[in-house]
Amino acid sequence: MGTMRKIRYIPAGFCRRSVRWSLLLAVGSMAAASVLAQIPDVTVSQRPEPQTPTESAPTMFPHLPESRLWVSGQMNAIFQGNGSFPARYSGANSFQNKANEANGRVITLYTGWQITHSFEVLADAEEAEGLGLSSAVGIAGFPNLDAVRDPTLGASPYLARIMVHTSLPFGHDEADAGPLSTFSEMAKRRFEVRAGKFAIPDFFDTNSVGGDSHLQFLNWSVDQNGAFDFTADARGYTWGLMGEYQNPAWGLRSALALMPGPKNGGPLVWNLRQANTSETEFELHRGPVGKTGIVRLLGWVNHGNMGVYQYAIDQYLAGKTTAPDIDNHPRHVTAKYGFGVNVEQGLSASMTAYGRFGWNSGKTETWSFTEIDQTWAGGVTFLGHLWRRSNDRGGVAFASNGISSVHARYLALGGLGSVLGDGALNYGRENLVEGFYTVHLWRGVFTAADLQYIVSPGYNRDRGPILVPSSRIHVEF
Repeated sequence: MGTMRKIRYIPAGFCRRSVRWSLLLAVGSMAAASVLAQIPDVTVSQRPEPQTPTESAPTMFPHLPESRLWVSGQMNAIFQGNGSFPARYSGANSFQNKANEANGRVITLYTGWQITHSFEVLADAEEAEGLGLSSAVGIAGFPNLDAVRDPTLGASPYLARIMVHTSLPFGHDEADAGPLSTFSEMAKRRFEVRAGKFAIPDFFDTNSVGGDSHLQFLNWSVDQNGAFDFTADARGYTWGLMGEYQNPAWGLRSALALMPGPKNGGPLVWNLRQANTSETEFELHRGPVGKTGIVRLLGWVNHGNMGVYQYAIDQYLAGKTTAPDIDNHPRHVTAKYGFGVNVEQGLSASMTAYGRFGWNSGKTETWSFTEIDQTWAGGVTFLGHLWRRSNDRGGVAFASNGISSVHARYLALGGLGSVLGDGALNYGRENLVEGFYTVHLWRGVFTAADLQYIVSPGYNRDRGPILVPSSRIHVEF
């Protein structure tokens, strides 16, 4: 029997230290923001609020900003298909290389109650139905962000979000009420705390250009940072605590939240010594070229019972498994960490460009999102002002995704990941281009056409390219 490299498991003492450091990161960021809030900024009055040329979508019914009760909703239905494409071989997690189609929808009811001018409770109910093309496997930058990934999940409504939100203002300014905050007054300089159930992308790595599958792009790695393995249960939510400080010049937010196990198909782990995640994001309220725009810098770390690619490979080479198996390991706590850069830049009154870069350590398995260890993405969106369709919008974007060398070797030897596994791998970067145009029909009703072209799906040069046309109906209540 050949020699096998031993994996360095993290002992219980490290688990306690990881929790302690995660708590210190979240609490320390909140405390620092609170202290910084007291420091005068003599240049703030010379800096405008961050702006990008985007507009809020019209709704079926008006919302009263002065009301303490917020009720709104949305329905998003996506219809996708793909034709046959060349594939030298296929595996258990391959995207099907024959003609295929998939339909799905998401319906959300948003509610909020403003108890005082600085304290509110938010609760959202949701219903989601419809697996994605090929059951949402085979492509790392999958073409439908709304796709249900777990076939065992039913179509019954569920509680998506429930959280308390308080804001400590340093002044008074008008604000736009919405599903994530009912406050019609929100100071430009403020400290906020949120606690409860929410989605990490509600607040981290947001982007007004590439971040909305309802009116904009559809692809996972265009709408979000593909290398950001943010925590989420099977429905996309978690429980956590978040603190945020904002002023006209910059902002800082940090969160500590629960991790699921096993992977995002299992229940959330409430023991922070066994699993936890922390995120911190700094944002500069100006673009890289001129003041119209925003720059966000993200750092994150996950701790959980995640498998290690090299350990799975060593077991296979030692003859202990018939194929590399990332799940075949004793319980242990490992770490996965990464960072991201997220940029918006206004180009004109009706056009905005965006760009993202993401990276993670790539040694441990993907736990919650998708199998991307490094990504570049960028694009441009525009409003239809020039042809007198101010509520229309369109855009073009690209993404280039990659994985670590040990991750690629694991797949090449026949290993299965959370979404990938062709049985073999001729590695190449997964590159894609997406374009969409959304048409405003009436009040809060929109329809859209979308087209995606994906090269080397699942990082495999022996498969593809794939053309995925889509249509979408969206209603804002």
